[in-house]
Amino acid sequence: MAKRPMPEPPGDGASGSRTLIERAYTELRDDIIEGRLGPDEKLRVEHLKARYGVSAGTLREAITRLVSDALVMAEGQRGFRVAPIAVDDLENLTRLRIHIEIDALRQSIRSGDPAWRERLQKAYDELSAIEQPIRPEDRHRWEFLNNRYHEALIAAGASPWTYRILRLLSRHGERYRRYAMKLPAATRDVHAEHAEIFELAMSGQDARAALALEAHIRATPDVLMRALRDGVPVFGVRP
Repeated sequence: MAKRPMPEPPGDGASGSRTLIERAYTELRDDIIEGRLGPDEKLRVEHLKARYGVSAGTLREAITRLVSDALVMAEGQRGFRVAPIAVDDLENLTRLRIHIEIDALRQSIRSGDPAWRERLQKAYDELSAIEQPIRPEDRHRWEFLNNRYHEALIAAGASPWTYRILRLLSRHGERYRRYAMKLPAATRDVHAEHAEIFELAMSGQDARAALALEAHIRATPDVLMRALRDGVPVFGVRP
């Protein structure tokens, strides 16, 4: 589907160039996560520049940012390709996320003050309002509020580097969540999982909250693994 061209700004100011790169990056990233640009798909700059309405140079800058995010692979002189997705990769992402996020959660619960509880309550309430159940048209909004809820959980114990790493892992995890949420057997009660973590965190039960969070994080790879074992086709995911 053709994109609406993004008009080049007047002049050649650096701020205008950065804006175009940012917009192209955001649209490319969304297309990768949504599967409109599929795993392993070749990214041909000369073809895509018309789709995104930017110059080849601007598009290459945006793609280079996606290489840094590990959503795109550079192939030397052969150009660029969308990063593959595979169960082994998801398991590695999951282990790393669990290691970092659970430690941050336990520190946050131990250090949490009234301001932290207020922030967590607000994030939980906003997320709860749209995930009972999660409607397809609300998925983008849900992803935003879900990330904000998870960040609120660890806000009293996370460093800036913790946030940076977890945000990168979340970008990759979103690709897998998209597939898992569309599976016929995907019958998780995500709201109940979030509610349990929230209640344990607010009551200061850091060990139990950590266990609930670990089970919550592991749920997506478990759903995909069960589907693959049962022979259910999961587009784009390598067994």
